[in-house]
Amino acid sequence: VQLVESGGGLVQAGGSLRLSCAASGRTISDHVMGWFRQAPGKEREFVAAISWSDFSQYYSDSVKGRFTISRDNVKNTAYLQMNSLKPEDTAVYYCAGDRFFGTSGGRSPHEYRYWGQGTLVTVSS
Repeated sequence: VQLVESGGGLVQAGGSLRLSCAASGRTISDHVMGWFRQAPGKEREFVAAISWSDFSQYYSDSVKGRFTISRDNVKNTAYLQMNSLKPEDTAVYYCAGDRFFGTSGGRSPHEYRYWGQGTLVTVSS
C-alpha cells in the first residue's frame, strides 16, 4: 500500500485544514488507518485512528473535539479534518495504515506498516 498525504499548509490560529491520505496499490477498505504528527525535536505522536469494520474513531486528548478522522473506501482515501487549530498543532502530519490495530489500539506508530511521506501543517499565532 502506498500512501500520499496532501492538504497541509499555513493557517492562522483558529482556522481549519483538511488533510487527505490517498492510497494506491490495494484497497484500504480492510485496513485500519491512523494519523500521527511530529513536531521539530519531538517524537512522532498519535493523533487519530479509524477502524475498517465499524468506522470506530479514536483520538488523542490534545485533539479530541477539534479534529475528525474519516474515510471513504470508494475513493480509497482517509481524511483528517482539523478545526480550531492552535500553534501547538504545528507539525508534519503522517497517515499510516495496517490490517489490524495492535495492542495499543492503533496509538503506537510501531503498529503500522504503511506510511506516507508527510505533509507540513503550520499554525501561526
